[in-house]
Amino acid sequence: MEPEEKPKYGEPRKYDPSFKGPIHNRGCTDIVCCILFIICILGYIAVGILAWSQGDPRKAIYPTDSRGQFCGQAGTPLENKRQLFYFNIMKCASPMVLLEFQCPTTQMCVENCPDKFMTLVNAYANQKDFDYYKKFCKEGVTNSMSIPQIVKEGLCPTMLLPSKPFTRRCFPALGLKGGVITVGNSTTFSDETGKMRDAKDLLDGVKNATVVIEARQVVMKIFEDYTQSWYWILIGLVIAMLTSLLFIVLLRFLAGIMVWVIIAMVILVIGYGIFHCYMEYADLKGEPGANVTIQELGFQTDFTIYLQIRQTWLAFMIILAIVEVIIILLLIFLRKRILIAIALIKEASRAIGHVMSSLFYPLFTFLLLAIVIAYWAVTAVFLSTSNEPIYKVFNETVCPHSRETCDPANYTQSLMKKTCPESECLFAFYGGETVYHKYLIALQFYNVFLFFWCANFVTALGQMTLAGAFASYYWALVKPNDMPSAPVFASLGRSLRYHTGSLAFGSLILSIIQIIRVLLEYVDHKLKGAQSKPAKFLLCCLKCCFWCLEKFIKFLNRNAYIMVAIYGKSFCTSAKDAFMLLMRNMIRVAVLDKVTDFLLFLGKLLIVGLVGIFAFFFFSGRVKAFENTAPHLHYYWVPILTLVIGTYLIAHGFFSVYAMCVDTLFLCFCEDLERNDGSAARPFYMSSTLREILWKNKDEDASTQQMNDEDARLKEPQTEEEDAGGV
Repeated sequence: MEPEEKPKYGEPRKYDPSFKGPIHNRGCTDIVCCILFIICILGYIAVGILAWSQGDPRKAIYPTDSRGQFCGQAGTPLENKRQLFYFNIMKCASPMVLLEFQCPTTQMCVENCPDKFMTLVNAYANQKDFDYYKKFCKEGVTNSMSIPQIVKEGLCPTMLLPSKPFTRRCFPALGLKGGVITVGNSTTFSDETGKMRDAKDLLDGVKNATVVIEARQVVMKIFEDYTQSWYWILIGLVIAMLTSLLFIVLLRFLAGIMVWVIIAMVILVIGYGIFHCYMEYADLKGEPGANVTIQELGFQTDFTIYLQIRQTWLAFMIILAIVEVIIILLLIFLRKRILIAIALIKEASRAIGHVMSSLFYPLFTFLLLAIVIAYWAVTAVFLSTSNEPIYKVFNETVCPHSRETCDPANYTQSLMKKTCPESECLFAFYGGETVYHKYLIALQFYNVFLFFWCANFVTALGQMTLAGAFASYYWALVKPNDMPSAPVFASLGRSLRYHTGSLAFGSLILSIIQIIRVLLEYVDHKLKGAQSKPAKFLLCCLKCCFWCLEKFIKFLNRNAYIMVAIYGKSFCTSAKDAFMLLMRNMIRVAVLDKVTDFLLFLGKLLIVGLVGIFAFFFFSGRVKAFENTAPHLHYYWVPILTLVIGTYLIAHGFFSVYAMCVDTLFLCFCEDLERNDGSAARPFYMSSTLREILWKNKDEDASTQQMNDEDARLKEPQTEEEDAGGV
């Protein structure tokens, strides 16, 4: 007698009369991982304290003079000196500027940029002019000092050029006069040696100095836009939160109608987007410069420039049209499954109706995530600004001490200055040689890794909490009488008390994969332009594989947390049980679960589209009613993009309640089918509606599978005869 073959995906659940839903008598799981997580959190706090004690965010905000002091810093002697002045902007034309991000000339903080042209020789002859000139000199300049002495000690610039502040730095006020570059309405100027030079010679210095601060300039403009629009962004996010909550509440009472309303409105909103893009595309016809291609335009920091060319709107229109067609085709091909998914969402609405506090749980998740993000961001800023000022020797001519470290306090009397009389000891960058500074990169990596771990832990906590609450609803034979009084709080308590280790374990696995993806993106960025095609292909394959792996781990973790919430077992055991259960119900998972996710995604897409369209018309000033209300911004896309991303995260948080409810009910349904048979002794816990939905789907899938099996059996004899004939 042949031994009985074991089921491929494990033994189905057996009937257990004592099982009444989430087990209360449970023990702590994955204790080792819990201890490791606590140790890492304590280490994270230590890194934060160390960074806050060493860092100085002012280094990232204020311009820095040659002594490493901050221009315009409140509470210092330089509080009113907000502008950075270059003694000789011509020296910024050196190619070394682009390599070392520092102009080899003295830089000092001043109240205002010079507004007139004058030389030191001319100003020295007139007391009034010399008093004005001394505003742009170092401290210690007196009327009794001679011009050679002032120049030798580098106390004053040899000339002043009319300048204008740009990102709090003084640049020559260059203009055009008859197609010729001018400075101070003159096409020439006298340099420090008395030689007459063309104003165009200043261009290289201005360009290089601009390259040094271009990235900082964009960041500062974005920062200024946030300071001007933050309250409107908050109002928009509150509107997004209320809209999401309204949709969820309406889904609770009008699930069927709301799903069809969402589908129709998504199609209409995307259709309006296509129409608007076409109108913009048509309006730009014949406009000068509108036919320039994006490739010809190149990269521009002001993104509004792209909206002035036709190709941009054509690209938007094509993308939206493709999305519209894909959604319509999916709705047509999945129309029968959508009806079943809508019925499943209705059942989820009943469950949420008995656990109404679950609708507000995302607010708690948002709060925890906000704390995690804020801690990571603040720590990252303090770590990146915790270096010490490093001073180096800068010189235009050949100097044996060039780029060596120096001390600005006594540099004028040093051997370096005597060897290279024209050299300057200037602030170069922030760095350090201590143990702390050597391991700054490792601390930044630790900060990023713990950010991923903590953020995934918070998300996992929300999933397990909601899973435990909805499992309490499902396994209550008499609903809601057999349910606990506060299912969400009870589930949250169980998750934190017994399963912190399991939550940490699952989130750790996901964080490792995510940090590998970050490293791959970093390597791709560093090797861009210098990698061979095989290396590029390999890197692309690795990025794709780890993206797929991350999606799979997220799916597996989600179902593992449901099993942990119900049975209280360890993470690995729960993940295995969940995977086997899903494999035993593979067709249902592929069809129902994913179709439901698609419908919920359309809901999120609708909310994002509505808020995004409203934000676009408000911040762009295209509606006259908002012209005086909307803030004046450098880049109006900054608040729009922030609102779109924030709205999606908010909508995702609220709709995740429904998604988690559907996933939990689905797993519980599969368990219920294996445990019970619907008899009086072993009654089903599922509602009659849910049984009708999923049982009908099972019958359809079973009949399909039976037809496939019959076709296979009909082909078998023919194959055997062919084999025999061949022999």
